[in-house]
This record gives sequence, structure tokens and C-alpha cells, in this order.
Amino acid sequence: MGRGSRFAAGCVLGVLALATAGCGAEENANEPRPQPPTRVSVTITPRAITVQPPRIAIGPEPNQQIPQNVHADQPSIDSDAPVDVVFVTANLTDFDSKLEIRGRKDAASGLLVANGNGTMLTSLPTGAYTISAADIPGAKPAPFSVGSRRTSSQNDLLLP
Repeated sequence: MGRGSRFAAGCVLGVLALATAGCGAEENANEPRPQPPTRVSVTITPRAITVQPPRIAIGPEPNQQIPQNVHADQPSIDSDAPVDVVFVTANLTDFDSKLEIRGRKDAASGLLVANGNGTMLTSLPTGAYTISAADIPGAKPAPFSVGSRRTSSQNDLLLP
């Protein structure tokens, strides 16, 4: 029985060694981290709508990088995925309104109270858009465009 127990223990150890050897590291490339949302400022006045910047995803996003990464190239992502955009809106009129985006994909914000502000997150594919304010006919709509360049945030440290 002593020999049988030792033989069984040896077999168990051998099986464990083979199982552990089979759990080695796999060679697979990590997916690039997604681009953080791009912030766009929108100001609604009684006469016009101002969008800053008026074009996004056309080159490196200098406002996306934190200071310690300013000289590092942003790696490109080979993707036709839409860009996440945060519209930060200031309604400088005396009328409640909604921000409306028209183009390849339409979107509308929630209520923007008079002399108030708000934010809206949406994903926009590459294309040309028009940004307007509902219920403020005197506010001239603003052009806005989204390019085809996408960048990874893998070189940006301290992101959530």
C-alpha cells in the first residue's frame, strides 16, 4: 500500500504538472483602447450658434492629451467606428430650447433652459452636420464636421 500511495501521488503530481504547463501565456495582440470622448463647445445666442472646434477627428486631438504625453504620437485605430462627442452647450437666450444635430445621424439634446447650460453625449459617424437650436429661428445654424481619423488613448495615462 505504501508503494501504491506513492505511485498515485506521483501520478497526481504529474497530471498537475501537465495541466500547469498547458496554461502558458497566449500570444494575442491587445485591442487598442478607445478614444476618449471629444469635447465640443456650443454657444447659442439669439442671432447665431457658435461651435468650437468646428471640425473633429481630422488629425491629432491636441486637447485630448494630458501634459506629460504632449510629445508622444497618438496611435491610430483602424476603425470606422463613430466618434463619441460630448457637446457642452450654453444657451445665452431668453428662450428654452434644444440642441439639434442633423447629418448622417440626427440627435437632439434635452431641454436647455434659458440662460442655462447642459451637456449631451452622442456618437457621430464621419460626415458633415448642421447644429441648430429648436424654437430659436433667429439663431443661424452652424456647420460641424467629423473626419475619419480615430486615435487610441493607450498612451494617455491617468484616464479612468
